[in-house]
Amino acid sequence: MNDSDRTNPLWHKRSGRIVVAGLTCVVIGVSAGCSSTSSAATTSPSATATSPSASGGGGSNARSGPAAGGSAGTVGSVTTSGFTLTTSAGEKVTVKEASSTTYQKGTSAASASAITNGENVVVLGTVNSTTITATQVTVETGSTKTASEAGVVPFQQGAPSASKTVGQVPTNYTEGEGTIVSGTTANKATEAALAAYPGGVVDRVVKLSNGEYEVHYIGVNWPHHVFVNQDFAVLGAD
Repeated sequence: MNDSDRTNPLWHKRSGRIVVAGLTCVVIGVSAGCSSTSSAATTSPSATATSPSASGGGGSNARSGPAAGGSAGTVGSVTTSGFTLTTSAGEKVTVKEASSTTYQKGTSAASASAITNGENVVVLGTVNSTTITATQVTVETGSTKTASEAGVVPFQQGAPSASKTVGQVPTNYTEGEGTIVSGTTANKATEAALAAYPGGVVDRVVKLSNGEYEVHYIGVNWPHHVFVNQDFAVLGAD
């Protein structure tokens, strides 16, 4: 079902530990006063885990990061080291380029000069919150589905996350299960999810016990998970 947001509203909190720091009740005469102090200590996946290998097919557990993923949107400002993009749901993403970043325009090879203001692009790479270190940037040459057409619910500060299921969720799916994948597998699953449900940021792809994939979304109020089969066809979302 839904992940709760992190302190950064774009992140969904997957796990946490509540530590009760103290509970003090003081009774003086006939009057009673009771106060409690508590703090929530949440282990941040992105702060504690190592990124999976960019070339391998497997990685760490389903709550680790940074991890392979990506996003799609319209290019904004362009610098010598990267660019910004805005998704069709209004999410702002920072893209960092490197000497190893590859470029395509449609299905043809291109260069970094193809990335200009106003172009629609798909970015694949290592995702840390809403920053992507790009391994591949593709300039889209055809029409693409928008977030509203796909039923994606944009992020709104303070708005409750939507709770709905579309299509098929794998039987016995348990939130947080699975193993992070990377490389070609993660790229194909990310591209399939972004095509079906544009507007968010894929911050990891998880292989489930049945061989299918859960693509984890941030930056929107719905969907939070997109499910993709072994042939990289989208099954559903919740």
